[in-house]
Amino acid sequence: MAESSLPNTIEIREAWRGDVAAIVALLADDPLGQSREENTDPLPQSYFRAFDEIADQRGNLLLVADMDGRVIGCLQLTMIPGLTRRGMKRGQIEGVRVASSQRGHGLGERLIRHAIGIARAEGCGLVQLTTDKSRPDALRFYEGLGFVATHLGMKLTLD
Repeated sequence: MAESSLPNTIEIREAWRGDVAAIVALLADDPLGQSREENTDPLPQSYFRAFDEIADQRGNLLLVADMDGRVIGCLQLTMIPGLTRRGMKRGQIEGVRVASSQRGHGLGERLIRHAIGIARAEGCGLVQLTTDKSRPDALRFYEGLGFVATHLGMKLTLD
């Protein structure tokens, strides 16, 4: 990975309810997110309900990168207990986004490594994530962090 050129003023912390609009803006700031997210003012209440559910669920964290009070990155980390692999817990990373103005400076790596540290501290034996096939740069990024494409992910959209 490239050497980080991030200022020391960036804090990675758990998201607050007041961060929801900034997080949705990050999620909408890419080709896939533009069609998936509704980044309007006011935001649909569904985003706030989802935030509240995440905040209330043990082992489910929404993390943000905060630079001088401005959210410039985010991800969701969920610790999933399981019976497979002798009852191993795993960390699932979702919704990784970095503000377009901050890409290429090491923030994504810092966010992922922070999430891995939390998962390790919570007793997870592995961390997993998925990335859309249409994002080859993201695939290279995750491979550069040591992730290996060992499975084929599948989805079923429910109406």
